[in-house]
Amino acid sequence: MSAPLVWVGGEALAHGTAPPFSDLAWPISPKVLAQAPGMAGNTLTLNGISLTVPWMQREGRLGIADYGLTDSLGLRLLNSEAVERQPVQWFNDPGQSPLVLSAWVQGGHRYLDIQPLVDRYGWAIALRGQSLQIATPTPQIQSIRQVAQPWGERLIIQVSGPVVTQITESSGAYSLTLAATISESVARAGGQPPTGSGFRPLQISAAGPNTRITGAIATPHARPQISTQTNPHQILVDLRPDHLLPLNILWANGLRWRQQFFNVAGQVFPVYWLQINPTQAGLTLRPIWTAPTTATGTMPLQTMAQRWQAAAAINAGFFNRNNQYPLGAVRYNNDWISGPILSRGVVGWNNQGTFRLDRLFLKQTLTTANGQSFPIQAINSGYVQAGIGLYTPAWGPTYQPILEAETVVTVVNNQVTSQQLTTGATQLPIPIPPNGYLLALRSYATAARALVPGTPITVTSELLPANLEPMPQIVGGGPLLIKAQRIVLDPELEQFSRAFATQAAPRSALGLTATGELLLVAVHQSPTGTGPTLGELAQIMAQLGSTDALNLDGGSSASLYLGGRLINRHPRTAARVANGIGVFFP
Repeated sequence: MSAPLVWVGGEALAHGTAPPFSDLAWPISPKVLAQAPGMAGNTLTLNGISLTVPWMQREGRLGIADYGLTDSLGLRLLNSEAVERQPVQWFNDPGQSPLVLSAWVQGGHRYLDIQPLVDRYGWAIALRGQSLQIATPTPQIQSIRQVAQPWGERLIIQVSGPVVTQITESSGAYSLTLAATISESVARAGGQPPTGSGFRPLQISAAGPNTRITGAIATPHARPQISTQTNPHQILVDLRPDHLLPLNILWANGLRWRQQFFNVAGQVFPVYWLQINPTQAGLTLRPIWTAPTTATGTMPLQTMAQRWQAAAAINAGFFNRNNQYPLGAVRYNNDWISGPILSRGVVGWNNQGTFRLDRLFLKQTLTTANGQSFPIQAINSGYVQAGIGLYTPAWGPTYQPILEAETVVTVVNNQVTSQQLTTGATQLPIPIPPNGYLLALRSYATAARALVPGTPITVTSELLPANLEPMPQIVGGGPLLIKAQRIVLDPELEQFSRAFATQAAPRSALGLTATGELLLVAVHQSPTGTGPTLGELAQIMAQLGSTDALNLDGGSSASLYLGGRLINRHPRTAARVANGIGVFFP
């Protein structure tokens, strides 16, 4: 038998009835729940549907991560100039001020207090373990219409009152789950598109207090865009290629979320960026990669950021897609997780918020006790050519020879302890000593003869330009786009292929402004379907106010993460990446 519910804001019950809770630990007033100490979790059960959404209690408030309100309830975030206040649009009368929710950032998420929503719309709150349970009134769906628009297709769902709406996307389709009931006649009529419209039929099904609507996304590059309105109560779903909504939110102290279209030579591109004050107290930036124990492997940026508990992140360097080995610089607290290659562009910074962008060359030299010297081609890198590759414990516990024939030299406490020739494609991994390193000699017989067991050796390093040497954090990309307010794009100088230099694709980039702000930027296809070239990206970065700018790995890798989700693309379209730059708050 279900326990009685505790409702707040009973006036909203006139719109419909709320589904009862069942098998709950206890139903509770949200005000009482908010005052209970130490409550938090990652599961939100909304009208019986379980969702992975962080929630927490803090200082008498009950908050849900902001993306949970947008993706799972159908609210829209509006521009905000106050970190602690977030206006939202959800069945607001256009003539009235928007509802404003209090906000706070903790644990990599921005939480929005749901108390005003509970009070205004008559929601019920309960707990079961670490799951926050919310039941909302369930209005009726009165009609569903597909309407042609100049930019694409609009779905108009008329309801008897405010309805929470979840949206999901898959390849070429979208799905809405509404906390509303529907009659068989309305479902039958709403599923059929207007005669001659060319629209595809909708799939409409009812499951208890919820209704699911699934439709096709026929327009290339289109994504669903949800809004709500009153008089009458309607949910509008626009399927349009220019789906980006301009946004300017002060998300946290020192971090602003921006997005809008930019025009380059008559073509518009959707641009998403984070505007960061690197000197903000408590804010830190550092490289992130798949795991602290290895430099190899790839994973989605969203997973990577959450593993490192970053509040925000952008993908960074390139990698070999066959073996997932890094191809470019990652320096973390002065240790080379992966070394620079081909004098490509990098960004370096220190803990005081000073940043430098330039093309970087790492000159490393191995010298034996008898004075023989050999250049080291790369450190902890998947980029191989004839010469010496150096692999430290930062690479991982073992080294798997990359080429079929390598001479691997083990060095412990600056002395050669062994040398072995590896051949064939089934070579066993070789342990990397914790107090030493491995040298992989590739077509370098002279070095092999010099590095016999018992030989003492030293390795010296020099960074060019020298002003990057003091920077404990370095991340590579390339090519360099802007230097000292001049576009200096030269892909061939950084040994990128001509095909790479001329292709049009989604892009990630990093920029510095004259005021010292850091810009983490993602640019996607224009509504006409083409992404920016490197030249167009450089112009966009200049329009954003960059005095210096660097291209990062792009295409399907281009990912910009904030507070639990990607803000520039659906995660199913995002490729795995090797590393990134993370933004952290206490």
